[in-house]
Amino acid sequence: MKKNMGTADRVIRLVLAAIFAALYFTGTVTGTWGLILLVLGGIFVFTSVISFCPLYTIFGLSTCPVKQHGS
Repeated sequence: MKKNMGTADRVIRLVLAAIFAALYFTGTVTGTWGLILLVLGGIFVFTSVISFCPLYTIFGLSTCPVKQHGS
């Protein structure tokens, strides 16, 4: 897997995951919506840790900075 997520993207996903977890565990969002947020937060954490988003690959996106040779 080639990395396709930049640092800012990874940080944003981790912050959102923390917010989703807080909303769920404080009981602010419960039931099906709470579980959806919890799963989505888990996916955000996982993709941030590995710096790879499968959806980015499907749509040909990348937020990873391009490294130039010889610099």
